[in-house]
Amino acid sequence: MSILVNEKSKVVVQGITGREGMVRTQLMKDYGTNVVAGVTPGKGGGKVHGVPVYDTVEEAWDKAGPVDVSVIFVPAALVKNAALEAIDAGVKLLVLVPDRVPIFDVLEISRCAKENGVRFVGPNTLGLVSPGKAVLGMIGGRAESAKEWFCPGDIGVSSRSGGMTSAISYYLTKAGLGQSTIIHVGGDAVVGLSHPEVMELFEKDKGTQMVVMFGEIGTTQEERVADLIEKKKFTKPLIAFIGGKAAKSGTRFSHAGAIVEGSRGSYKSKVKRLKEVGVHVVDSISDIPRIAKNLKGN
Repeated sequence: MSILVNEKSKVVVQGITGREGMVRTQLMKDYGTNVVAGVTPGKGGGKVHGVPVYDTVEEAWDKAGPVDVSVIFVPAALVKNAALEAIDAGVKLLVLVPDRVPIFDVLEISRCAKENGVRFVGPNTLGLVSPGKAVLGMIGGRAESAKEWFCPGDIGVSSRSGGMTSAISYYLTKAGLGQSTIIHVGGDAVVGLSHPEVMELFEKDKGTQMVVMFGEIGTTQEERVADLIEKKKFTKPLIAFIGGKAAKSGTRFSHAGAIVEGSRGSYKSKVKRLKEVGVHVVDSISDIPRIAKNLKGN
């Protein structure tokens, strides 16, 4: 099984006529994602890779039928308006790909999403994959790569790094271990679905038997996952790798969301807390397939 998206999910691409929108729409369609419409104000009436383009999400909804997901490829300054438009039209899952989205815009999107029962991934995300079913965003780069790197199975992957999202899944696939859903939660300090929320979704998914998490310094996402485990709200085996071991307090590491402030969000605090609740914390990405096989009894 998978979480959030499957081969039947109806997807609209906002910003479909832009460079990224066009390229990534091709990726999603070639992989098998059910892209039913695109939206670019003022460009309605055309087509991109066979996908009809409309001026608004509401128009796309009226013409293509109810839409499950919107993948947003617009400039960062326009993400808030695009997201609110999709929410207002009735879309229940958003994927906010752009980086450098103003934090107050993200907070407003988050407030509106909660009020309307909407989930969103990102911003600053490569997206997510349900192997063999659908790609949302730009993860995998090309359909050929995505089909080679991601294999259907029962291991969930949640990562704060785009590159490590693909790398972990690739190593699992090469070891003969398939994945249920692969999610890059995004690299910013404030994101929609963070590690804890993703873990709760994996907990409910009968097709996910184990989860691999890539964390890093900054924010308290990983500590909050430990809290879930302690409260028995996440009970499946969890393998974790935490990046940023050598970073000092006050150091900004890789992403906007990765900055250490005192002891909160540090490498040591995360590793210590995760180990306390029984998480299998590894020192190298290459250890993940071996530990996963051991947990499966292979």
